[in-house]
Amino acid sequence: SYRNDKWREKSTADLMSRHVSNEMGYGVPKEGWRICLAHEFKEKRKPFQAKDVSLANVWEHIGLGVRYLKWWYKKTQVEKKAPFIDMFRAQPLRQIYGAPLGGIGGGTITRGWRGEFCRWQLNPGMYHYKTVTANQFTVCIRRGGQTVYQQVLSVERPPTLQGWNWGYCGEYAFYHALYPRAWTVYHLPGQNVTLTCRQISPVIPHNYKDSCLPVAVFVWDIENKNDYDLEVSIMFTMVNGSGHKDDKSGGHWNEPFHLEKEGEAVSGVLLHHCTTVNPYTLCIAARKQSGREVSHQTAFSPKGTCSSLWSDLITDGRLDSPTGFSPPTPKGEKVAAALAVTCSVPPQNRNTLEFCLAWDMPKITFGSREREHMRRYTRYFGSKGDSSPSLSHYALTHYSQWEKSIEEWQRPILQDSSLPSWYKSALFNELYFVADGGTVWTELPEDVDISGGVRSEEGGLPAQPAIIKEYGRFAYLEGQEYRMYNTYDVHFYASFALIMLWPKLALSLQYDIAGSVVQQDPTERLHLMSGEYSPVKAKNVVPHDIGDPDDEPWQRVNAYLIHDTAHWKDLNLKFVLQVYRDFHLTQDSQYLRDMWPICQAVMESEMKFDLDGDGLIENSGYADQTYDGWTVTGPSAYCGGLWLASLCVMCKMARLVDNEKTYQHYRNILDKGSAAFDQLLWNGKYYNYDSSGKDHSNSIMSDQCAGHWFLRASGLGEGEYQAFPKEKIQSALRSVFDLNVMRFAGGQMGAVNGMCPEGVPDRSSVQSDEVWIGVVYGLAATMIHEGMWEEGMRTAEGCYRTVWESLGMAFQTPEAYCEKGIYRSLAYMRPLSVWAMQLALNMSQKDPITSAQNGDTDMKDGQEVGENLS
Repeated sequence: SYRNDKWREKSTADLMSRHVSNEMGYGVPKEGWRICLAHEFKEKRKPFQAKDVSLANVWEHIGLGVRYLKWWYKKTQVEKKAPFIDMFRAQPLRQIYGAPLGGIGGGTITRGWRGEFCRWQLNPGMYHYKTVTANQFTVCIRRGGQTVYQQVLSVERPPTLQGWNWGYCGEYAFYHALYPRAWTVYHLPGQNVTLTCRQISPVIPHNYKDSCLPVAVFVWDIENKNDYDLEVSIMFTMVNGSGHKDDKSGGHWNEPFHLEKEGEAVSGVLLHHCTTVNPYTLCIAARKQSGREVSHQTAFSPKGTCSSLWSDLITDGRLDSPTGFSPPTPKGEKVAAALAVTCSVPPQNRNTLEFCLAWDMPKITFGSREREHMRRYTRYFGSKGDSSPSLSHYALTHYSQWEKSIEEWQRPILQDSSLPSWYKSALFNELYFVADGGTVWTELPEDVDISGGVRSEEGGLPAQPAIIKEYGRFAYLEGQEYRMYNTYDVHFYASFALIMLWPKLALSLQYDIAGSVVQQDPTERLHLMSGEYSPVKAKNVVPHDIGDPDDEPWQRVNAYLIHDTAHWKDLNLKFVLQVYRDFHLTQDSQYLRDMWPICQAVMESEMKFDLDGDGLIENSGYADQTYDGWTVTGPSAYCGGLWLASLCVMCKMARLVDNEKTYQHYRNILDKGSAAFDQLLWNGKYYNYDSSGKDHSNSIMSDQCAGHWFLRASGLGEGEYQAFPKEKIQSALRSVFDLNVMRFAGGQMGAVNGMCPEGVPDRSSVQSDEVWIGVVYGLAATMIHEGMWEEGMRTAEGCYRTVWESLGMAFQTPEAYCEKGIYRSLAYMRPLSVWAMQLALNMSQKDPITSAQNGDTDMKDGQEVGENLS
């Protein structure tokens, strides 16, 4: 039994084993991901690269390898651009990341669990991974007019800034993350003082204003356990830049500011980063309140010993606070700023200091520089690039409201004693990718027509759908290393987080995809897998993605070069399934009306793959989830299952739009296809991988029930709208659990993609012996829908424990890992599918249409179903 399994009792004890203090900080929640700052991960994995392809698979990939090498050379050496997938320079594993800072779509800055500012995505979709040493918090404690303790709150001992007191003992501190908040608790040895730094980012479900803001707040709770008064200062230092080479490009400058409005005042320093492309202003600010003194240093050089700044603070716990701005930096030099806040803390008491970090990059251009886009927050704060003071003022005066909303959203799940602790951590912490997935959220320009030129009366869309005009355009990357926006086959899994928490963004994305369906681009392009030329985009085909941030997203769709569009027939099916699921959860009738003709068009384009007229589409190539290097002939469990589920959904939508003729059309195909599916693929225990009869066609695929999963998530899958016999689905899921989960890695690493019937992983392709974390979460959701709660939780727990506790991949959950040695594609979109588990739990407890908060969809966003949809 899962509930009695000793393995389930494993906790984060290992991550906290080196923590020696009994101080647990102020207001730190019980649930979340917790780690001692002195912890070191024992396992050091390597990224998957070309050399990791087994000899058995090399022959099939020689052509691809040669073509990729030519393309990679042209991209990097001739065009001087970053390839959207770089097989030669994959990111090494750095086991350091914590919860990212900032809202959705305005760029992000990641602060590591040891306190480093170490991952930057200010330019849209483009990452660099530099730890900026001088970006730190420092504490100064004074007693009786004398400084008794001054320490950089960092365990590092860097070769620069030697005038500062580094090397805080990490055994006295721990980090705790429950996204979008995180806590770092520092016990100061010998001082009887405990500091709790709480970071808050405005990532708030169903809030479309504050959630887009490029800000984060740091609240420092200072506990004085002594019998005497202390004066405590916290200093925040920040370099003008992000550790990128353009920090030394020259022309950057800082200036102090003070802003007072509505009875509240903030002070700080603006760091103007004056690059030619996408200039921005960083802002460090503090709230001015009674009993708290704010001081600053406008500019200092973050190199050498930097002892003068240290001495300035140690003298009286304050900085000099010069007036005026700093001169522009000479080329080759950097400049930084410092902000300190001081308060007194009575004996056996507590006081609080508040800081804000904001960044203002209102206008963005992507790599092609063809069009200027306005970030979403400019709707509320303007686009002139002078909004940092207002942003910081707003954040410091509203963060308590944000926290109240966050707590109200999270509380029912956190207080549910039937849910295991690891699940609560996974559910909220995996949401980091909504903000930190290279995410852009922009205003829709008035001159943009998203319809693809086919008007509503012709079966197309409005040029500017109301939902995009009101809520903007949204795009996120497939992964931080797989830089393609809105990769649709992966969004199929990740979309549960959006439709449950920010449904307007989910629908906006769908309108953009729908508009691209009717477009076509006959330009011939070489596809790396096949070596053949084919059109970039066929009509009535869903694009693989909407573009590369190093080019011009939305304008040139389907950036993927590995396969041509004909090989991605499952994308059309995934579009149809998402359309109905989204309608089911939002009840937005206008959305269904707009999407219905698009769904009909893509389904008709699928019909040509029913080669023998049995109601079941054939696989003719490398469709998604048919692993790269494994050619499928005939129907497969994955694509065939998605096809039947799509037919089922089309029947339901035809009834909703009162079109009986269309209903009967799809009903007839569904009845024929279901019979053929069972005849060709069912083997008495599970659905075979495919019907080819080849060596591995009877492999057990972990994701074989994906079509049924979406039906259940959409309130279908039974009665008239059933595509798969319930007893066969449950038998297939039991087979997956028994073999792909429990016979793999001792049942402790989730479900392997492919498993041979004899109980050994299928190694016939480069991906069949991988674990895909997002697929596993979807599989777990399917099990929960089918009443297999314990099996579902055990399956998903293996992935969480592996990623977050064993491999040190917190806040960079990869696409895949193998049982030993390697991982692939850090910081990936698909694990957002953990929210599908929450939907399944909601639906198992109550009517899904009323399941709104906690992942329940906000029904206020929708319209009444009773509207005439015809």
